Amino acid sequence: MRDPQWYHRPGTLSLPAPPPLSVYVHLPWCLKKCPYCDFNSHEFHTAGATPKDLPEQRYLDAVRADLERSLPIVWGRTIQTIFIGGGTPSLFSPDGIARLLSDLRMLLPLAADCEITMEANPGTFEKDRFRAFAQAGVNRLSIGVQTFNDAHLRALGRVHDGAQALAAAQEAARSFETFNLDLMYALPGQTLADLDADLAQAFALGAPHLSLYHLTMEPNTVFAKRPPANLPDDDTAYDMLDRVTERTGGAGFERYEVSAYAKSGHRCRHNVNYWQFGDYLGLGAGAHGKLSFAHRVTRQVRWREPGMYMDRSLGGQGVSNEADVARAELPFEFMLNALRLREGFALSLFNERCGLPLSAIEKGLAEAEKRGLIARTGLPGGEWVQPTVRGFDFLNDLQELFL
Repeated sequence: MRDPQWYHRPGTLSLPAPPPLSVYVHLPWCLKKCPYCDFNSHEFHTAGATPKDLPEQRYLDAVRADLERSLPIVWGRTIQTIFIGGGTPSLFSPDGIARLLSDLRMLLPLAADCEITMEANPGTFEKDRFRAFAQAGVNRLSIGVQTFNDAHLRALGRVHDGAQALAAAQEAARSFETFNLDLMYALPGQTLADLDADLAQAFALGAPHLSLYHLTMEPNTVFAKRPPANLPDDDTAYDMLDRVTERTGGAGFERYEVSAYAKSGHRCRHNVNYWQFGDYLGLGAGAHGKLSFAHRVTRQVRWREPGMYMDRSLGGQGVSNEADVARAELPFEFMLNALRLREGFALSLFNERCGLPLSAIEKGLAEAEKRGLIARTGLPGGEWVQPTVRGFDFLNDLQELFL
């Protein structure tokens, strides 16, 4: 991390005010790396070890040191949301999560209604801790169910079964006022009937938020090197997405983002801040951050490997790389995020978050409107931009107009 004055030096942007600020904390360990996962997750597989043997205290010391060094560049800004991701954060003890949240509260001003989300897996070990995590200060849980079908869970390399997924969701409903279930579709051997069964189970559990993802073969994953057999063809995968849209809408969910479906009042505010090009301080191994200043937008990356991160952060430098986002790249970066929101965005948000004039995106907007990919409504100074149904279906084509 640089001297605070470096972030406030003159530049070519002119941001009228800092955007909302969130905090992302990465807890990198998991019991087993899933073959489709491209996140910075590390198997904790020391011979004979259990989750209680994680270097929890040293890692939390490193996160606090990282936070303390970051304070001068976020001083005075209120934290709107916190997201604890991984890895499998629920491998950390409730006392460890309580300590982490205590450190954040002690060093940063949190909004009175701060949303605090933690990711968890459905294994019995984690499920038994859900209530204690709520008592530690977590107020929203996100559970990586993926599917309730045992055969499909095995195909995905998951370490839990359908019964554990069901029990975890039931415990989340008892322990939290709001929670999310992650589900995947287009799985090896999956049929439309199988997808219907997963959706029906999620609805029956009363989950107020669902994240539904198409299984993709991400680079540098086991599945990318050895794709699973019997994947649904493209036509079937499109039919599955149509089924998801139809069934969630019928069950009272709003598709407010490409992969996010929520009942009224249960949107994930943390992710909405990402999509509206808000700021987030990233803490923990491999965490990414985006911070805005009067004349620049800066991205940071922490050291990726957990041991290296702990050593470097405790030594005073948890950041491995940081750089300003180039002026020419900001329009695409903003649109890459904002166009994921089904309701669209106020055109004035572009200037507020990028510090650039609207002329920087006018050519792309005009072409998108000509192709029927967006709709523009309202009067100058109060315009709204929204992807059309066609634009949402061809989102990559729409976003590429701003490259």
